[in-house]
Amino acid sequence: MEHAVYIAWAYAGAAAFVAALSLWVVWDARRVARRLKALEDRGIRRRSAGSAP
Repeated sequence: MEHAVYIAWAYAGAAAFVAALSLWVVWDARRVARRLKALEDRGIRRRSAGSAP
């Protein structure tokens, strides 16, 4: 039981890292979606979208 504090901090650190990484992914996905919408609003389309109607 002498390593319990170290193990608890290691789990807490790993959990904090995963939470921060998850928040960054969500933030970045929203940022990219806003940029894509702004480009599409200006009439710039993705090549993969094909011809616009």
